[in-house]
Amino acid sequence: MEETGREKFERDLDLLLARLKHGADEAAGPKLESQRNRLIRLHKENVVKINHSVMELVCAKHLILKGYEVTVEHPLAGNLVCDLYGTRGMGTVILEVETGFVPPEDALYPITYWKARIASKIARYSAHAHKFGLATPPHHILQIPQVFLKPPRERDQGDLREVKGMCDRYYKNPPIRLQELRYGLLHTVCLIDVDRGEVREVDPVVYSESYPLLNPKFTTLHEVR
Repeated sequence: MEETGREKFERDLDLLLARLKHGADEAAGPKLESQRNRLIRLHKENVVKINHSVMELVCAKHLILKGYEVTVEHPLAGNLVCDLYGTRGMGTVILEVETGFVPPEDALYPITYWKARIASKIARYSAHAHKFGLATPPHHILQIPQVFLKPPRERDQGDLREVKGMCDRYYKNPPIRLQELRYGLLHTVCLIDVDRGEVREVDPVVYSESYPLLNPKFTTLHEVR
């Protein structure tokens, strides 16, 4: 009998869970199983998909091993739901997983779409935790607007309005506020290696400087030739 989509989702998560448990302490196992079960429930409600869910589970292990109590698909204020929410003592962290998918209607402007998406995530989510991070696989390059690589007091008003203009093309209900863009903070970038079941954290400035086309300070690939 052919495997259903639901059965394949559960099988893939179980295979990943077995891989993630290897090398982890005993306390991490039940916590990962709890998040696996939550993702399965949400999949039955057509809320989550497999490519995004496996990355969430890998990130969950990363945070659990750092001492956080973690929930995937965690509701925040209003209608916001973050991908991962962790608490450790009095501290909190939010991670948003980005797979790199571009909707068909934005096929002609994928970089603009992603810059607006990243800006909106930083603006809306970072206010809800002490630490905010973006998580992505190494094969996808996050289009982080340069304005977020500066402290809020050093952000140019013109640059902020330019980013807001991009966001206004995609986010109108509610719109992204200029104040949110000025004070939104990106503390870390998490590189998700699903094959190995590992996450490596990188400083956002270091991440940006690793890719010349993201940073106007560097020469372009064409100029190098």
